[in-house]
Amino acid sequence: MTQIVVFVEQSRGAARHASLEALGAATTSAQQVVAVVTGPGAKECAAGLGAFGATSVVVLSGAQHYSPDGTAIDVASAVRTVGAKACLAAATSAGKDLMPRVAALLDCTLFSDCTAVELASGGHRAVRPILAGKVIATLDSKAPVFCATLRPNTFAVAKRAAQPQISEQPASPGKVVVTAVAEKVAGKLDVKEAPIVVAGGRGLKEPDNFKLLEDLAAALGSTAVGASRAVVDAGWRPHSEQIGQTGKTVSPQLYFAVGISGAIQHLAGMRTSKTIVAINKDAAAPIFKVADYGIVGDALEVLPALTAAVKQVRAAQR
Repeated sequence: MTQIVVFVEQSRGAARHASLEALGAATTSAQQVVAVVTGPGAKECAAGLGAFGATSVVVLSGAQHYSPDGTAIDVASAVRTVGAKACLAAATSAGKDLMPRVAALLDCTLFSDCTAVELASGGHRAVRPILAGKVIATLDSKAPVFCATLRPNTFAVAKRAAQPQISEQPASPGKVVVTAVAEKVAGKLDVKEAPIVVAGGRGLKEPDNFKLLEDLAAALGSTAVGASRAVVDAGWRPHSEQIGQTGKTVSPQLYFAVGISGAIQHLAGMRTSKTIVAINKDAAAPIFKVADYGIVGDALEVLPALTAAVKQVRAAQR
């Protein structure tokens, strides 16, 4: 019986969508999916994970603060206890911090930021972008335990009606603890997990013009606002919105690149988006080479018209 361990991130009892995607990826290759969850609200989160593919849940309790190295010990222990063939987590900030520690404890290679995985009895396979996204690599592994982080917005969330078996164990202490978290504005979507991202660059000319992007995001719904490195470095937008090689990597269903030329550093963070729409007044801008749809024009004129059109379509659908 194939078993896979998945580390599930949660906040106030609600699992992160990216972690639910990791559970979904596990259900396609395993008969038994063991979720590991920790932190305040872990018990409340555990009860609902059966609906997303978890057959059993290990709740790490007792720790006042999250510890990545302590949690790594517990996740690796769960892998050994159930004899799991794979260990997965979302490629979020926490997942990227945790999983290298888990892989080291299991003496296995970590495959990071995967866009596809194939787990079989004879070996495992991962697909991931490399060289700043210019190459998609297919990698085989014969390690006893396949460890990987999965890119958000890439895998389907499983839907099951199941009641998982829940067990509880004390969380292991660690040398490193997270004592405080600077939380994002309530209700604001993270660009890594939003299904639609509208990102702006220097073509918007000044920070006040990002209001046009925010209006478009509000009209579309379930949309996050992102930014290029140039405008973040200029102080126009917070670093949490930066997309690119030195920012966040996103894979939304729909990505708008507004006033962004398309430097390779930015493309590294968004070129795996399902559909890319570019708006730029320079018809020769590199962004058009990766875009599925392009609009050549002044973003300050195009955005209000686009927002009005979206609102009109939405009104007609009601």
